[in-house]
Amino acid sequence: MEAVNLRKKDNFKVHNKIFKSRLIVGTGKYKNFIETAKAIEASGADLVTVAVRRVNIYDKKKPILTDYLNPKKITFLPNTAGCFNSDQALRTLRLAREMGGWKLVKLEVLGDKKTLFPNMIETIKSTKILVKEGFQVMVYCTDDPLLAKILEESGATAIMPLASPIGSGLGIQNKTNISLIIKQSKVPVIIDAGLGTASEAAIAMEMGCDGVLVNSAIAKSKNPILMAKAFKDAVIAGRNSFLAVRMKKNYLASPSSPSKGLI
Repeated sequence: MEAVNLRKKDNFKVHNKIFKSRLIVGTGKYKNFIETAKAIEASGADLVTVAVRRVNIYDKKKPILTDYLNPKKITFLPNTAGCFNSDQALRTLRLAREMGGWKLVKLEVLGDKKTLFPNMIETIKSTKILVKEGFQVMVYCTDDPLLAKILEESGATAIMPLASPIGSGLGIQNKTNISLIIKQSKVPVIIDAGLGTASEAAIAMEMGCDGVLVNSAIAKSKNPILMAKAFKDAVIAGRNSFLAVRMKKNYLASPSSPSKGLI
């Protein structure tokens, strides 16, 4: 009963909004919008990223995402995927606000086309400007704890360090740095980019991450709908494991049965 009560109080809050799922999913790389909608439904996610420069959410003459995902039931998170400097990112998010009224946004300013690592100089610069303009900014960043702290002090709503390069499926490559970011941050820390399978999402949640963002690992699997369900279950299991607090590690065996009163 105690564990159940603890779980009910465990809200995932970003800025001033509470989400029921700690799994955030992308809307790109699927075969079509029908598969996108089915996978998102299976994932249980109620926060989805939308690449403003790539996904059609405005032109009603073409297939439009909002015909398949109801923005009244699912929160759209406009992002700046494909932007390689501050000016491009700022223009994209200002357009999103004008067209859809969105203020909760995801910022990513990429450094180069080969690694898709974030350009942290441009990212920090953009974060400060967007915060002054009234945006709530969730920020894709490197796994550098010092730079993550600067982002938080610049007003970031959430810190989103990469686990490994976008779309690589390599999983969490630097657990030490991610753990340091989690310990120092007063805003949500959400793993963004690089997860390849559900077990890696569970690990991220066991480490204490507030959430994970997944796109390629679901969309590029052989069965996206089933993989979306796997990630849903993994995030829940990982969070419950974190809340339960794991046993201490021992370097010698410890019997699981009582040693007293043996026959």
